[in-house]
Amino acid sequence: MSETQPIDPRYADRSPRPSARKPKKRRNWFLRTVGLIVLLFVLMLIAVPLYAWSRIDKIEAMPTGTRPAETPGTTYLMVGSDARENLSRAERARLHTGGDAGPARTDSIMLMHVPKSGPTVLISIPRDSAVNIPGVSGRQKINAAFNKSPALLIETIENTTGLRIDHYVEVGFGGFASVIDSIGGINMCLPKPMNDKLAHINLPAGCQNLDGVNALGYVRSRHADGQNDFGRVQRQREMVGAIAKKASSPSTFLNPFRYYSVATKGVDALTVDKDMSLFDFIRFARGMRAISGSGGVTLTVPISNDNYHLGGGRGVAVKWDTAKAKALFDAIKADNTSGLKSS
Repeated sequence: MSETQPIDPRYADRSPRPSARKPKKRRNWFLRTVGLIVLLFVLMLIAVPLYAWSRIDKIEAMPTGTRPAETPGTTYLMVGSDARENLSRAERARLHTGGDAGPARTDSIMLMHVPKSGPTVLISIPRDSAVNIPGVSGRQKINAAFNKSPALLIETIENTTGLRIDHYVEVGFGGFASVIDSIGGINMCLPKPMNDKLAHINLPAGCQNLDGVNALGYVRSRHADGQNDFGRVQRQREMVGAIAKKASSPSTFLNPFRYYSVATKGVDALTVDKDMSLFDFIRFARGMRAISGSGGVTLTVPISNDNYHLGGGRGVAVKWDTAKAKALFDAIKADNTSGLKSS
């Protein structure tokens, strides 16, 4: 029997070693998985808005005939409609909208101007503003123009301000409440309690989260604070900014379920003009986001008389301060918004 030969030190460590390629495979698998998730997320960000956009109603909203010249920047007319025909009986009861008889009216009229540079501006137009409506004799409340058609409202605003309206956006009761519910409500801080039976709200003072129904009552109330339309338009601008801020926050974009819900809820109650493209709508959304932060200015058309008698049994209206209103709209026509201040 032969003796055991000594092992050459050069070959002493010949035991099998773990494959160095296995960690590399795991890293590749991890990177591919992360890449797939990112790709799916990006596709969702693209596909969901496209799907929502395909469901939005598009109408012939722009007037025909002579109109003001086009100006730099983009001006949107935003209208909150109380139209009820698309709401079920259960939805009308939940939202406290009453019956569905009568012509559609608007609870809010706003102009948003997105300049090429400078702050975005959101201007509230009181719905009782005294204006001349084309084809109607005597001064009327501006809401009467919307009762006829969006085109007549746009023509009335263009004739009164000299400003060209580029696009039209209308949202109904149901859509407003659905969007707020889809983002988990909106936090509002009330300096005083608000109790308005006509708006169906009874809210305590302090910061609180409002669901869609209470938020709708909050922006519709005219009697809770004694400021009539002036308090209401201020709350409407505040609510618009809060919705835009939360809807575009990381807590929405990084939550696929909330993102899908926000992008699709309420689109059936949303109406835009036929000339608006998806890119125009994205620009509108970005403008909404701007007014919710330091990059925006919010104000109401300057008023000289909130107890202006129209005469002829047409009631009491709101009269603009002609000189100050002209200066405001001249600045917007010139796309010069840097000198405007919130009020």
